[in-house]
Amino acid sequence: MEAARPPPTAEKFVVVGGGIAGVTCAEQLAIQFPSEDILLITASPVIKAVTNFKQVSKVLEKFDVEEQPSTMLENRFPNIKVIESGVKQLKSEEHCILTEDGSHHVYEKLCLCAGAKPKLICKGNPYVLGIRDTDSAQEFQKQLTKAKRIMIIGNGGIALELVYEIEGCEVIWAIKDKAIGNTFFDAGAAEFLTSKLIAEKPEAKIAQKRTRYTTEGKKKELGTKANADNIGSALGPDWHEGLNLKGTKEFSRKIHIETMCEVKKIYLQKEFRISKKKSLTFPRDHHNQTVTTDTEIWPVYVELTNEKIYGCDFIVSATGVTPNIEPFLCGNNFDLGEDGGLKVDDHMHTSLPDIYAAGDICTASWQPSPVWQQMRLWTQARQMGWYAAKCMAAASLGDSIDMDFSFELFAHVTKFFNYKVVLLGKYNAQSLGSDHELMLRCTKGQEYIKVVMQNGRMMGAVLIGETDLEETFENLILNQMNLSSYGEDLLDPNIDIEDYFD
Repeated sequence: MEAARPPPTAEKFVVVGGGIAGVTCAEQLAIQFPSEDILLITASPVIKAVTNFKQVSKVLEKFDVEEQPSTMLENRFPNIKVIESGVKQLKSEEHCILTEDGSHHVYEKLCLCAGAKPKLICKGNPYVLGIRDTDSAQEFQKQLTKAKRIMIIGNGGIALELVYEIEGCEVIWAIKDKAIGNTFFDAGAAEFLTSKLIAEKPEAKIAQKRTRYTTEGKKKELGTKANADNIGSALGPDWHEGLNLKGTKEFSRKIHIETMCEVKKIYLQKEFRISKKKSLTFPRDHHNQTVTTDTEIWPVYVELTNEKIYGCDFIVSATGVTPNIEPFLCGNNFDLGEDGGLKVDDHMHTSLPDIYAAGDICTASWQPSPVWQQMRLWTQARQMGWYAAKCMAAASLGDSIDMDFSFELFAHVTKFFNYKVVLLGKYNAQSLGSDHELMLRCTKGQEYIKVVMQNGRMMGAVLIGETDLEETFENLILNQMNLSSYGEDLLDPNIDIEDYFD
């Protein structure tokens, strides 16, 4: 006979996931239904909250991401109840969620916001670290204090930030593209930023502006299970602030980039010795091509697909994420996107009745605006979580709702290497084929502006530095005005373009 279990709770709205999408969704539902209890199920003792939110322009927004104990969320919204437990199973036909702590939660409407997990290049190797959440970032800092050389694999936002922030340690950075930051910019912008990498970094460290709550104490009680399962939600845009990323050596930056290659094989020290292969020393300069064999003995060795082998203290795997859908699949027939996410329509609804999804876990499967694309970024997690709540509310009240304006135009503002970076629309000419042209303006060390044009209309832009052009360009992309008559004048620094289009 089964042990008596607590009676199932029945809630109108249940949200799974304590990251930005889930918390935003729960907050929004709590505001719209003040007399209903909103259940937020999260595997982590801390949640991610949006703070200092600023609407910079029509679609550009800026905010900080703060880790907070879940009690702070419950204090702000007395009708949000946080259940700190992982999900064991979703029974979609019964509208019921089973959590690891043995409880059953019956819902009317459910939103899945369980985020994504890092793709590790190699599972179970103690020398391979994935950086995804605060805990893995702190673990990384601990390892780094003893390191003389590390290898970074990957070309996304986290890899870019790491490479710039690490001091006192040799960094070999392996990327599969021709140029750095491939998801964010083209080779020209990469070149503009690379010169900053090679420059000496000034010592001015900006005081860190947000509180951090760590999950240290809690983790110890949970044993190592939490660690093994990567339950933390993603890092914030200035996640490295407040972490001292210094290795053992006394120099600021030493970086060597290996392009167009991936990891072929990883050897532990003993395997490498048996293999009789030779590893290379850290390349001293770019001109002297003499390659010397490394005599130092390292804990781990990486063979790249370009045949080069380097030894290092540890490897950072920063090769992107995959949607965290496993806990919800068993017995449920979700439609999945090519990237492994739960497919959602233009109301954030999955293929199963009364189940919505938002943030990294979902794949946008509606016919998008010609200047919007999905990227697994903070801004989109917030927008999707907010819009999903609106859609759940409308469905529950029998109202209809229009697609949110934030999906009209892709817009993202961030910082790389201390430069402000604004990405608008099809900033990398995504899916435009060869039928487009680029206009560029670049002032070394100061700004980089790239505009993507198609048939005389602006389709996208990359702005690096303090250009003050984001609002003008946002409007030009949104209203699709024909700009052919302006030609190259569009980017002439002596013409105040804002005056034209006010």
